[in-house]
Amino acid sequence: MDIGNRLKTVRQQAQLSQRELAKRSGVTNGFISQVEKNQVSPSIGSLKRLLDGLPMSLAEFFAEAEDNSNPVVYRAEEQPELGSGNIGYRLIGGGFPGRAIGLLRETMPPGADTGPELLSHAGQECGVVIQGRLRLTVGKQEFELGPGDGYYFDSTQPHRFVSIGDQALELISANTPPSF
Repeated sequence: MDIGNRLKTVRQQAQLSQRELAKRSGVTNGFISQVEKNQVSPSIGSLKRLLDGLPMSLAEFFAEAEDNSNPVVYRAEEQPELGSGNIGYRLIGGGFPGRAIGLLRETMPPGADTGPELLSHAGQECGVVIQGRLRLTVGKQEFELGPGDGYYFDSTQPHRFVSIGDQALELISANTPPSF
């Protein structure tokens, strides 16, 4: 997907200038210009911050076409990839109307992390490690989790995920309200 062109299209559909979107999102209009020209690839956190200024979810941003049916099953090939870089986020139920839960199948190779800037957003999130090892930071606390271990926390607390060990990390996570 051409993220820059898609961002420009949705910004223009919302009848916002780059300057107004920058003001709403807490970024510079130069950054928006660079993203729209595909000169920089935004992190998921940065893209979410931009979309919050529209407002639009990541799922809506990445949705190619709306389907008015309510599917029950979402095959692996139908789960849009919302990740960037080496982190994979597969959204389950992205096109479901009025979706109240964000459910992700996440994958991270050894050493990958969500970035030095801790994430924070409205709501709650939880998950369970399927494979690999996770270092989870929530606020000033740090935890190591392995297969079968789960977590649940208030997402307004700054948090970070790091894949540790020599095996890829796979986890299933959910958040509400959906931020993807």
